[in-house]
Amino acid sequence: MVSTKTIKSSKSLLIDEYIQKLEQGEALLQDSPQNLLEVVGILKSYGVVLDAYSVNLCYIANTQFLVLFPFFKYFNGEINPKKLARYIWQDRINFEYAEYCMKSMFWHGGGGLDAYVDSPEFLAVIKQVIKAKFKYNPFMLGLDKLFPDFLPEHMRQMAFYSGLGQFWRVMSDIFISLSDRYDNGEIKSIPDVVQHILDGLVADAARPITYTVKVKDQTYDIIPKSAGITFLMDTGVPYVEAIFFRGTPFPGTISYNAQAYQIPYDQGMFNYGALYADPLPIGSSGIPPTLLMQDMRHYLPDYLHEYYLHTTRGEDDLKIKICQTFQKSMFCVTTAAVKGLAPHPLDTQDAKEKQANRAYLTNWLKRLLESQLVKVNS
Repeated sequence: MVSTKTIKSSKSLLIDEYIQKLEQGEALLQDSPQNLLEVVGILKSYGVVLDAYSVNLCYIANTQFLVLFPFFKYFNGEINPKKLARYIWQDRINFEYAEYCMKSMFWHGGGGLDAYVDSPEFLAVIKQVIKAKFKYNPFMLGLDKLFPDFLPEHMRQMAFYSGLGQFWRVMSDIFISLSDRYDNGEIKSIPDVVQHILDGLVADAARPITYTVKVKDQTYDIIPKSAGITFLMDTGVPYVEAIFFRGTPFPGTISYNAQAYQIPYDQGMFNYGALYADPLPIGSSGIPPTLLMQDMRHYLPDYLHEYYLHTTRGEDDLKIKICQTFQKSMFCVTTAAVKGLAPHPLDTQDAKEKQANRAYLTNWLKRLLESQLVKVNS
């Protein structure tokens, strides 16, 4: 029987090993030609899908606000028989997954965007929008008086639609340009991938996240530039926390019965995010990432599709393979985030700075060792 002391010692050694790798400029994901091909290829596909997700989330935020039954919100304003037919036959982008991510961010909260939507300034503007939108609708005005938190909560979600849409706009561009640089021979290793993503995050770190709606001829700044909401700290970091780490339990894989005690009582203890997920259930009912894998399979670069065809089972388990590759790519994105948020450059030779970095990295790696990190590198 393995003792608790032995397990702790093993974890400490792994933490030290990964810290040394990061200090030496390596990534959480092992560098290899196969990993490079998979990661760049899947991020190219992901970038195309994120572009579509971003457009739709911003469309919903800008045009479907205060619409209680937005039946055609996934159509981006283009409703025609051909599009309806494709929608019915599921020959379309699964925008439901984008909403799943938005709702996970909204529920877990964190960051400046989450704080601002609970501020008096936000509520004051929302009340103006409600009055203007339903000026000649006594039923909705009465509903607002009877349930004063209902419509403002709806608008809080709209703010997250817009915030996530703007965040994904930047990430889509980063991933597409990564693929272009790979095709041109500029990206030659996993550390190159991480550095490209990090440079993109840094370049847009202070990019303002704003949200303006129009009612008739009047515009309302729901999130004005003066609110100081920015791309990296107020949408990027909460996104990593909510989607990469915490996530939500997938229906059908775990009991929601409170007496079963299968779901932690504290949201902070959730570990259902992308870095922790087991790829094998992908394709099963009730597993939201299946929608993303289905979307990405349509945009795989030829070289990645060819690689999958020559692996065990070929296309029979394609979604699982895509998910495994996608998980690898998310460890690259996580590496970029960890490096970008470090208190000091990870290659510093200053003893005090190195000590501060090691304390910072240890906290990250204690969480990451519970993920699929060791498995993707085995």
